[in-house]
Amino acid sequence: MSRTTDAPAASDGGRTALLHAGYREAARLTWRYGTTYYWGAALLPRARRKHVHAVYALCRLADDIVDDQAVIDGGDTAATAAALQAFADRYRTAVAAEEAGAPTGDDPVMAAVAATVVGCDIERECFDRFFGAMAMDLTTTAYETWDDLCGYMEGSAAVIGEMMLPVLEPASPMAKEPARALGLAFQLTNFLRDVDEDLDRGRVYVPQEDLRRFGVELDPSRVAGGRGGVVPPAGEAVEARGRRRATPEWREFLAFQIARNRELYALADTGIALLPGRSARCVGAARVLYSQILERIEAADYDVFTTRARVPTWRKATTAARIMVAGPPTPPAAAQTGPGRTADHVAPHPR
Repeated sequence: MSRTTDAPAASDGGRTALLHAGYREAARLTWRYGTTYYWGAALLPRARRKHVHAVYALCRLADDIVDDQAVIDGGDTAATAAALQAFADRYRTAVAAEEAGAPTGDDPVMAAVAATVVGCDIERECFDRFFGAMAMDLTTTAYETWDDLCGYMEGSAAVIGEMMLPVLEPASPMAKEPARALGLAFQLTNFLRDVDEDLDRGRVYVPQEDLRRFGVELDPSRVAGGRGGVVPPAGEAVEARGRRRATPEWREFLAFQIARNRELYALADTGIALLPGRSARCVGAARVLYSQILERIEAADYDVFTTRARVPTWRKATTAARIMVAGPPTPPAAAQTGPGRTADHVAPHPR
């Protein structure tokens, strides 16, 4: 009798330790690479907070596989694709084991991710779209139109909003589209801030047709010539970065993209009221902090080549504390539209 009851206890203890280690590592990854997510999640109850960390960690680790073995600098695309596929397979195997009540393996983070996906009942199809977008980075380095870029962000950003929704426990299914818009808004902010860094990786995450419209060329394969050219070839010495400069044409272009970005934030704001109190505070804090990056880009006169726009940690902490006490900011009654208006849609429709 004693033996039959002791064995499950030992097994449960091992699982508990594995999950504890996994969620702790996921929190560390979020703190190191996604501090805005970290401070937003800090406003959630502890039991929900760890799930934000787990989803972020999975996405971070997959993104690292793609970036660490990028196509540029002689990267082996086939090897990177195989590594990404192996990672996706490990994720799916862990989730299937979690669903069956079987051991998920000895990887703590993957065990935590599987526990989160199954425990929060996150749609499995979301991860298929996500891994598909990660694979696109291995073969696609530029996007011709806004719709083309949205096609990529559908799986790399909008889907992240969908993954987070079950963790946030919205009161209405109408929260889905705003959640997707917030994922897009966050990623577009990253793209605008990280133009210089992405060029070093041989990628351009802004629409080519918009660049031509404003007379700007972002071509990582060669020195950009002509009106508004700002970019030297990828892989040149750091000293060559001085040739990346914010021209008047570039400033006009980036102002257009920032206006578009704010439309996405305005759409996302409509979903905050559909979330319970702590979740609304979490999303509200992350939204405020991310949008401050756009303000810092503007304050730097749109020069994203000299310095990286950052919101200091102390401001993130004080913003989170203020929103925890006062609640999320109230969105404006109507979204303002400007020169970044995205025609018939702002965000791609959910699949």
